[in-house]
Amino acid sequence: MPSSLYAHVGIVGGGAWGTALALTAQRAGRQVTLWALEPEVVDDINTARRNQRYLPGHTIAAGITATSALADLASCDVVLLVTPAQASGAVARQLAPLVPATVPIVVCAKGIEAAAAKLMPAVVSDALPGHSISMLSGPTFAEEVAQGLPTAVTLASPDRALGEALAHALRTPTFRPYWTDDVTGVALGGAIKNVLAIACGVVEGRKLGDNARAAVLTRGFAEMARLGLAMGARLETLAGLAGLGDLTLTCNGPLSRNRSLGVAVGQGIKAADFLAGRSSVAEGFHTAPIVQALAARHQVEMPICAAVAALLHDGADIDDTIRALLARPLKGEGE
Repeated sequence: MPSSLYAHVGIVGGGAWGTALALTAQRAGRQVTLWALEPEVVDDINTARRNQRYLPGHTIAAGITATSALADLASCDVVLLVTPAQASGAVARQLAPLVPATVPIVVCAKGIEAAAAKLMPAVVSDALPGHSISMLSGPTFAEEVAQGLPTAVTLASPDRALGEALAHALRTPTFRPYWTDDVTGVALGGAIKNVLAIACGVVEGRKLGDNARAAVLTRGFAEMARLGLAMGARLETLAGLAGLGDLTLTCNGPLSRNRSLGVAVGQGIKAADFLAGRSSVAEGFHTAPIVQALAARHQVEMPICAAVAALLHDGADIDDTIRALLARPLKGEGE
């Protein structure tokens, strides 16, 4: 692929993941313009070459320019949307009159919009009609990506040639994108794994043991696969980086925000109290009841995800919820 293709990358979102992707794009030889909501983040990047609020300890290379004006992204060749899932639609609508329709958009938010119960690519497509919408997801802790540690992701695009070109544009010696046309599978895997990571965190917080955590992870993946297949995703995608890979990382990794939320809930801390005042977002908190609604719509059983929704939003008792899960009728593993 020509090195000049997608030479100017726009990043919408100055949080940890947006900053890590900006560093990745710069390492890939791209000029980077990063939009951040907070003026202090913009100033910190441009003057001190750091993002102390969201990703401390990393030097922001000179090839990355921060801005508080979305209009500054109009000259970019591709835009990565890295805002929290529940804000992505609103931000995309602000971009609509500013960015030409020829510019592809890569959604990097993992979640499902609560208002419409839509996956992120559909939300952004509604807000940016005429644009080609892709999705980047996979097992990625921002801190490790920022360090340049080896990372593999999935880049989904309905246009294979575009997906391949974007993968080449973002590739570095330590950041390896694989492309697919299964946008639904990539978007759904990245959303559901957050809910299941909360469940694994509850197991840890309640000190139920490694056996229980392995069971939740495995049976949780079965729930992900059931809903994914019902919604048109491919099993190979769900068993790949954006599904099982991300699920494994988020359920086991100490840097996982969703897992940390689950640990706190398992220890008896209310989710609202844990989340209050935190600058980072645990997307699984918002996603759990939407997954429950999607499961009902598609007539799919997802008892672990339903239990997480009940714990977070309905005030369900933890021990009663665990007993109810263990008391479900026995069945064949593939059922």
